[in-house]
Formats: sequence, C-alpha cells, structure tokens
Amino acid sequence: MGDLSAISSNLLFAAFIIYLISIFFFAATIRDKKKGNSRTIGNIAISITILGLLTQIGYFITRWIASQHAPVSNLFEFTTFFGMMLVVAFVIIYFIYRLNILGLFAMPVALLVIAFASMFPTEVSPLVPSLQSYWLYIHVTTAATGQAILSVSFAAGLIFLIRQIDQSKRSKQTFWLEFVMFMICSTLGFIIVSSTFHGMNYESVFKAPVEGQMTEISYEIPAIAGPTDSEQVTKASMSPMFDIPSWMRGRDAAKKFNTVLWSVLAGIVLYILARLILRKRIAAAIQPLLRKVNPELVDEVAYRSVAIGFPVFTLGAIIFAMIWAQQAWDRFWGWDPKEVWALITFFFYAAYLHLRLSRGWQGTKSAWLAVGGFAIIMFNLIAVNLIIAGLHSYA
Repeated sequence: MGDLSAISSNLLFAAFIIYLISIFFFAATIRDKKKGNSRTIGNIAISITILGLLTQIGYFITRWIASQHAPVSNLFEFTTFFGMMLVVAFVIIYFIYRLNILGLFAMPVALLVIAFASMFPTEVSPLVPSLQSYWLYIHVTTAATGQAILSVSFAAGLIFLIRQIDQSKRSKQTFWLEFVMFMICSTLGFIIVSSTFHGMNYESVFKAPVEGQMTEISYEIPAIAGPTDSEQVTKASMSPMFDIPSWMRGRDAAKKFNTVLWSVLAGIVLYILARLILRKRIAAAIQPLLRKVNPELVDEVAYRSVAIGFPVFTLGAIIFAMIWAQQAWDRFWGWDPKEVWALITFFFYAAYLHLRLSRGWQGTKSAWLAVGGFAIIMFNLIAVNLIIAGLHSYA
C-alpha cells in the first residue's frame, strides 16, 4: 500500500499545481478587453479547473484504497476533502452563472485550504475505534460539503464589497475590508512559514512541566514563545524570546501561541510588502479590475450559495451529527465545543437567510454577512480543532 500512498500524495500535489495554473487564466479574463477572447480564456480556465478536480478525485480514491476507509478521518484528510468540495461547488455555480471573476477569488480560497491541510500529519493510519462507523462517511462528508458551498458565498461577498465600497475615503467599511485582506495575508504567511520549516525538517525540543510532570514538547517552527519554565534540549536551535504566561495551560499551549505569533508576524510582513508594491490599500488596488463586474449578479451568487449550502450543512453538521452522537455517546447533544460552534454556524446562516428574505438585507449588508460566516467556518476548522479540547479532539 506504500506505493499507492505515494501515488495519492503525488496526485494531490499535481491537483494543487493545476488549480494554481487555473487562477492565472481566470485572472487573464479580467485583463482581456475583448469579450470573445475573455470567453475563450474563461473556457480554458474552467477546463483546467476540472482537470485539477479530476486529479484530486484520483487522490481521494487512491488514498481510500490505501487506507481502506474514506479519507476524512483526520484533519489532513478532512481539510483536503473540504478543499475538493469547495472546487466542486465552484464548478457547479460557475456553469450556472458563467462568472469568470468568481474563479479568481474562489480558487485561491480552495488553494489556501488545501495548503493548510499539508500542515497536518499525512500518514495513512487505521481508524480509531470511535470512528469505525458508517456515520463517519455520512456525517463528515455532508458537513464538509455544506461548508464548502457556504464558502463560495464568501468569495462572492468579497467581490461585491471590493467592487462597491468607496475606496477614495477612509471609513469603517474600508478598515474592516482591509482587515479581511490582512487576515488572508496572515493565513498565507502561516502556510509559507510552516511549509518552509517543514521542508527543512526543523525541530526544536523543550522539556517543561505539564500538569506536574516534565514533558518533552517538540516545535516544528522556531520558538518565539517557549513553554513556561522550560529547558531547551536542542541547543543549536533558536532560543525563545520569552515564555508564555503561566495561565496558558495544556501540553501544546505554547506551540499554538507560537504559531499564532508567527502567523501574525508573517501576515504583517506580507501585508506591508503588498502595500509598498501597490502603494495603496490592497482592496483599493483590486477595485479597478472589478469595474465590469455586475454587482447584482455577484450578490445573487452569494445568496444562492447560502440557500444551497445551508440545508446541506444543517443535514450533515446538525442532524446526522446528532444521530451519530446518540449511537456513540448515548446522547443527542452534549455541548462539546465542536457541537457548539456547529450550532453557532447554523444560527448565523439561518439569520442570514431570515434577514435577506424578510428584512431585505441585500447588497452590502448581505455581503458582510457572507464574509462573517466564512470567518466562523474558519474558526471552527482551525481554532476549535486545534486549540479547544473536546470529544472531537481525536481528529
């Protein structure tokens, strides 16, 4: 099965490269002024995207055969599946609306998700006993598909906001829009930093007291913040600038805080570089490229994505999850952090649809809600999985 695992990894990497190429073609559609040429380039871009999708499906199938279970059992597998379904959702919506600009925003999001997945252990491993259930396939795949469709609304909402918000003057909206740009830079910075040191096989080991016992803690990126009262075992590595506060408890609390620091610092560097190159706010630099975009159409895409994704997410993350919880833990609901944030996501998008349909929240208000919803999905994916301990921590 080792050869099959290697083939699976190569297919995922190939899919990543193909998706990256498709982004350049989607970008070319907004630079070409001739409508006929733009349509041709758009057809090439979506064809390349579909080729990448087929390649990633090949990764999914080969990994399934190698592991002998659906590859959605850990954070690497779940996140790659999430990225794949985001591309599926984009392709379907693209053929409904034929909106090339959506590919320029949705495909980078899918790439970031897949790149983020590479930060987790990629080894093929057998299922832990708690996951040996057919509900794993039903619950996890449906929930991920719902989140992926909802994520397309973020891409459409971001296009709308950049297109419509007045960038000529400073306001609360320009500030928050630029904050979204900074958060994207921080995510990209985290991926660059983690990938770089992972490629260097970097490791720094500390010994620190955890719950009264001396424990070895391994860092995969240099330690800006070290464990409290720690001793560094690998002397050749970079020494921490300071220790984390004693109130931050848990074996991996220092590593997680250190990762956040690196992400923010890398984001600041990337954002400053972008500002120096563009000589203006990032959103303001992008806005002229979106002048020909129909804001009403983009607003409809964002709404349709939520209208389709919300019931799928509800089915997978709430209903199927409750059925599996009853079978596994003899209760439908237990206020586990993952359950709580799934419920928060449910109520947020329910409020989105209510405000949209009953209160007429269209345009800018609706777009901000789409962006906020994606922030909740990302918090659920990153913070809840990595930081907050709960029954779902085995993933």
